[in-house]
Amino acid sequence: MIDMIANFSLAQEQNLMSSESVLPLPENPIIVGFGGVGVDFLAVVRSFPIPDTKMRTTEFKVQGGGNTGNAMTCAARLGLKPRIVSKVSNDAPGKAMLDELEAEGVDTSFFVVSKEGTSPFSYIIVDNQTKTRTCIFTAGDPPMVPQDLTQANLLSALDGARVVYFDARMTDSALVIAQEAFRQNISILIDAERPREGLNELLSLADYAVCSEKFPQAWTEESSIPRALVSIILRLPRLKFAIVTLGKDGCIMLENCVNDESSHIEEMDVESCLTSLKKRGDDSTAMPTCIASPVTKLRAEGIGSVFGRLYFGTSEKIPPSELIDTTGAGDAFVGAVLYAICANLSPEKMLPFASYVAASNCRALGARSGLPHCTDPSLASFTE
Repeated sequence: MIDMIANFSLAQEQNLMSSESVLPLPENPIIVGFGGVGVDFLAVVRSFPIPDTKMRTTEFKVQGGGNTGNAMTCAARLGLKPRIVSKVSNDAPGKAMLDELEAEGVDTSFFVVSKEGTSPFSYIIVDNQTKTRTCIFTAGDPPMVPQDLTQANLLSALDGARVVYFDARMTDSALVIAQEAFRQNISILIDAERPREGLNELLSLADYAVCSEKFPQAWTEESSIPRALVSIILRLPRLKFAIVTLGKDGCIMLENCVNDESSHIEEMDVESCLTSLKKRGDDSTAMPTCIASPVTKLRAEGIGSVFGRLYFGTSEKIPPSELIDTTGAGDAFVGAVLYAICANLSPEKMLPFASYVAASNCRALGARSGLPHCTDPSLASFTE
């Protein structure tokens, strides 16, 4: 836990500099995250181990992790005021997790702390040759259940919140929180990594969705990502947008626009539209960019059409010598999207901003070490 203790003091020093933020402070910076937190044991090896062999690490680090813990840490560093609702045990890893989050400026007063049991943790093998990571997750015990959520604590956690984030874990408890947020007209963002039991009910309440590359086709059984995005918006008409992250290949976003029935706009095939956007992209720039279609009727043959706008965002081209670890890149992207929603950034600014934040995190070991702070001058150009 020495690495985690060192992270506390560093985070506290950096929080003192928050008054020098180059990012605009949103009018309402309060967000709530519900889902996974844990401790990551990161082992860097020269190449992924062959079964039944022994090898040495080239680097080792212990750091807080979990999708919600990482995304809320990112949001805190960007200037938001996150609260987390989750569960840990009263063991050394659980205490270290809470201390690290508090040092980052995350409110942990809504955690449920079990007197017995074990807190969640992951072993993460980072392959220094392929720059990939393999996660081996162990869930906490006892797990969180809806009975752990008192009404008073739930209402207090949601009080004044602008957005509530769910990583789609512990869906029974997540649904209780999401239904209350829905009743209070608080925006809901779902991080959809893969189909899970209870996820459909959560998605039906969502205002925003950020999906992994494989989720849209797995959930809709469509033949391509753009077709799947049209299907997602048609199935979930409450969504304002759905984003699919593609790692080094950037991201795709479909914005659900208000349909002007008086306008007679010719439909555009969504796959052809994406192909056109990619051709307009500038491969000469290393920094992330965004290309958008006009607002139009985007059609997917055999599915239907959506009145909206399609966006293609490129990722930052990280030199191989600077790429250290992709752990938590998706969580960093989500944390930046949460900031963008609170700061009312346009999609054209949000997508490059989120891609830049995610790329920054890939330049250090672990899910949090490389997360930028609101004092980072390079962030300013994405919000001006």
